[in-house]
Amino acid sequence: MMIIQIVSIGIVASLLVLLIKEQKPTFALFIIIFTSIIIFFIVMDYVSAVFELIRSISSRANINDTYLNTILQIIGISYVAEFGAHITRDAGLSSVAAKIELAGKLFIIVLAVPIISAVIETIIGFLPQ
Repeated sequence: MMIIQIVSIGIVASLLVLLIKEQKPTFALFIIIFTSIIIFFIVMDYVSAVFELIRSISSRANINDTYLNTILQIIGISYVAEFGAHITRDAGLSSVAAKIELAGKLFIIVLAVPIISAVIETIIGFLPQ
């Protein structure tokens, strides 16, 4: 199971960071970033498979591709923003992490506007004139 490998990588990296942090804090940060990127790319293979399954189901259900692509972009933005925020927080830069999270939220709002507009128009269409 891949989760066992991911957890093992995380534990080994954590132990290395704990051992090295006092003597070489810069190298410890490099280990954290490198480990995070490795885990991110391992997980991305599974995420892309899920996205393809969602695309397949949506095409059979005749869901508009624009809305589906927007939703998948929103999911991607949230994961990437969280990933970046956690790495910067691990580096001790909480204020930068907060700005990354804020930027992610703003991009999500911008992308969600067309979907929100479509939902509101649909609701208005159901209301009696």
